Amino acid sequence: MADPIHILVTGGAGQVGLELAAAGWPENVVLHTPSRDDLDLANIDSVRAAFARTTFAAVINSGAYTAVDRAETDVAAAFAANAMGPAVLAEVTREAGVPLVQVSTDYVFDGAGEGFYVEEDSVGPLGVYGASKLAGELAVRSGNPRSVVLRTAWVLSVHRANFLKTMLRLAADRPALRVVEDQFGCPTSARDIAAALKTITLRMIDDEQAPVGIFHFVNAGETSWAGLAREIFATSAAAGGPSAAVEGIPTADYPTPAQRPANSRLRTTKLTRDYGVAPRAWQDAVAEIVAELNAERTLA
Repeated sequence: MADPIHILVTGGAGQVGLELAAAGWPENVVLHTPSRDDLDLANIDSVRAAFARTTFAAVINSGAYTAVDRAETDVAAAFAANAMGPAVLAEVTREAGVPLVQVSTDYVFDGAGEGFYVEEDSVGPLGVYGASKLAGELAVRSGNPRSVVLRTAWVLSVHRANFLKTMLRLAADRPALRVVEDQFGCPTSARDIAAALKTITLRMIDDEQAPVGIFHFVNAGETSWAGLAREIFATSAAAGGPSAAVEGIPTADYPTPAQRPANSRLRTTKLTRDYGVAPRAWQDAVAEIVAELNAERTLA
């Protein structure tokens, strides 16, 4: 067998991290997914010690502080995880001469645009979470020239807490739900994000001239949160799972500490052009996740 290729994955317990572990890597690839206790990303000595123990070929940073509302009053913790952590990884990976792939978010935009955002559009985060993730992007791009920032949005999976699982849980007890209908975006499977990250990372390991910079990845198409909820319930009901009626409401009727972008739609043509990654329809991704959750419910 070929020599082992060691890849460091941060955020291994999150939605994307768990899907990265199951992404079907080549046999010689060894993923390292240390816990926060084992690797403190905000501590450069901790990260350098990890690199001293293992010769990593690349790093995928899928870890983040994602409590969007709590971040409004937990500013230091949000920036420590989302800005300082990527800054440390950028410095250490640059020193080691290896690529860094950073997962980012639609929240770097203010959501004021009408169409799909492209990578070159102006950023303007509305809150602390988005600002901290933008700071992480800047740290990565300025700190390691061999880096890719992959922005994504509306992440769904069978793992952890997410909108899809929340809708199915609430539908088990409620006949109707009120869901925001004036925020638009692209629901995205964590499994598909992991597949895109795998493609990018392996290419960057093999090819020092692989494209770098900022890319967008979301599943194809667009909808509102209410539209996503209706699709979840239609798919679930067809399989005998929980369902509820959905009443669309304006954002003003569902106030939150952090302001959300009204438009989170991301264009993915650059990633398709440079890395050959063509996203499937978001409806297909939702159907796959709902089917797996209903299968788990049936077996339970």
